[in-house]
Amino acid sequence: MRQNPQTAGRLRPVDLARRHGLSTQAVRNYEAAGILPAAGRTAHGYRTYTPLHAAALGTFLALVPGHGHATATAIMRAVNRDDPAEALRLVDESHVQLLEDRRTLDAVERALHDLGPGAVPVSDDGAGPGAMFVGPLAGRLGIRPATLRKWERAGIVTPRRDPRTGYRVYDRADVRDAAMAHQLRRGGHRLEQIAPLIAQVRAAGGPEPLAAALCDWHDRLAARGRAMLAGAAELDAYLRERERPARAQGRHRPQDT
Repeated sequence: MRQNPQTAGRLRPVDLARRHGLSTQAVRNYEAAGILPAAGRTAHGYRTYTPLHAAALGTFLALVPGHGHATATAIMRAVNRDDPAEALRLVDESHVQLLEDRRTLDAVERALHDLGPGAVPVSDDGAGPGAMFVGPLAGRLGIRPATLRKWERAGIVTPRRDPRTGYRVYDRADVRDAAMAHQLRRGGHRLEQIAPLIAQVRAAGGPEPLAAALCDWHDRLAARGRAMLAGAAELDAYLRERERPARAQGRHRPQDT
């Protein structure tokens, strides 16, 4: 007959810690955070854990790579307070975020592709070779000058000022960044999402050197997706272990007469 995982196989904190290369204090901290169910105590006040606690710890550690520490903690807390619906909602939110990140990557790649030679022709309109004032640049992109000023406040473009007139002057890099931002905005991305992407382009010296970074981005998203699958398997097993005693009680409940 199968033992109840809530009570079978008493384990010490060090037993759980050694399985995962953790300190016993880390195990106690996870219990205090609600990641593990509350531990039992011996007559002398020492913590005792069960295979269910070991399963909870393994599940949490499997969830972290795909969902992050904070979300993995929230998922485990929900499960341990018998709220699996909330735990599954949190899992769904992580998958939505992963999908959004994939769409962002696709949009960045499209925007960079559209920034090929001649995508946004620049000319000397009095601002200097290849540079543009705010009005002509806004006209070429089909946006209002106020939009470019808003992007400046968000850190997306960093025009200099003409020393004689005080007008904003957008050099070739600013024109490129404005064109990329325009593509991303058309794709529905928010300014706070676009600004760090533009910063990456600037840091790389242009869109071409970002090829390796984009490949790495693809790899990281794929790894996150696989980690979510692995975490889901562990979470499902943990949920089944928690449900097992209730199912067993239901099978042995006396029949009404």
